[in-house]
Amino acid sequence: MQNLKKRIKAESEGFSFQDLQGKQRVYFIAGVLFIIAMPVWLLLDPGNSVAFVLFLLSLLVIQKMKLPTWIKIVIVAFDLVLVIPIVGQTSGTFARVATMVGIYAILSLGLNIVVGFTGLLNLGYAAFYAVGAYTYAIFASRQAGKFLSFGNFPLSGNWFWLFLLIALVVSGFVGFLLGLPVLRLKGDYLAIVTLGFAEIIRLLFNNMNSPINITNGPMGITPIQAPMLFNIRLNKPVDYYFIVLGLFLLTVLVIRNLQNSRIGRAWVAIREDELVARTMGVPVVRMKLLSFSIGAGLAGMMGVVFAAMQSYVDPTSFTFMESIIILCMVILGGSGNMQGVVIGALAVIVLQLQILKDVSNYLTQLATNGALNLPAWLNPAKYERLIFGLILVLMCIFRPNGISPEKRVLKIRQRLGFAPKDSGLPPLDAKEVK
Repeated sequence: MQNLKKRIKAESEGFSFQDLQGKQRVYFIAGVLFIIAMPVWLLLDPGNSVAFVLFLLSLLVIQKMKLPTWIKIVIVAFDLVLVIPIVGQTSGTFARVATMVGIYAILSLGLNIVVGFTGLLNLGYAAFYAVGAYTYAIFASRQAGKFLSFGNFPLSGNWFWLFLLIALVVSGFVGFLLGLPVLRLKGDYLAIVTLGFAEIIRLLFNNMNSPINITNGPMGITPIQAPMLFNIRLNKPVDYYFIVLGLFLLTVLVIRNLQNSRIGRAWVAIREDELVARTMGVPVVRMKLLSFSIGAGLAGMMGVVFAAMQSYVDPTSFTFMESIIILCMVILGGSGNMQGVVIGALAVIVLQLQILKDVSNYLTQLATNGALNLPAWLNPAKYERLIFGLILVLMCIFRPNGISPEKRVLKIRQRLGFAPKDSGLPPLDAKEVK
């Protein structure tokens, strides 16, 4: 606690508006006004999509502002704990979008452990997501009663909290079993095997309806019990938002501690040079299995939330494209950087669920009213994925290291003279080079 107080005091004393010069002052003032204005606008007009998107953008601006960390935490906490829930009471759609951002942020953080920290390309991450979702869906619906002769199904929503842990363990164990035979593979071979594993899991869930009906096959499972806390039903969009927010904070805390521990340093050593890491005594296979299991467990835990929120699961929710989208979030945000990965999840989800759909609906409405003459083959709804893909291609060209690259590795490469031009790092002075 004393160290925290000293750090806050040091950051507060180290920050001074007087130190900013010229354009920096203008940008700082504009950023502060933007951060203040967007939540106010959204609270005054809670149904406005533009205000909601700009409000989410203000959360990104806060991270780029030259402010003491404790001030950033207070502002973000105010926005997440007060503004979004208040707006969510009026607009369930915005609360749902915020919840999906949280779910995919946790999924991206889990995949980042495998891809970003350890350097293993996993193209089958959606399989663990599916394992967690079906683990809860089967027992929180009448489906379990079709193949079990004992028990009273569906289980109450009070079991939801226990199933978060059960799915964490079950999915982690599945990741461990997958990792045992395949983690000696590298690069493209590992990617192909994980892709094949994901398809096997999806096909299993699609065909496990005979001779014993376990998953109900392609018809899916519904209805699924919503979470309950002390017999209070939590089935509103805001309720799911708070559940995901709590899980997100817990996930960040755990992964941050892992990253700064010997385990995290071992992962980075394996990523940078596996042979050198093995020579230095790092238990490579054990560390790879651990990263694979932790990433898989987080995906399974989010699968439980997804199943409860949707109240319906089927194999089409966990296709190869789902794994690719999560991987895109990691690469777009900045592989290896927790903050960047969260930004990537926010950018992709808001782009897909809010911006592209709003633009598509607006152009379609103009065409319906006769204000815009669009042929049928130019229907904007058909090109959402195309536009999304083009944005990703442009990002790969102009920001190949992501929106927020990992600083630690970039500094090492900068010292060696290999840092990319868009790393965002200040030039090293003579003392630092020595």
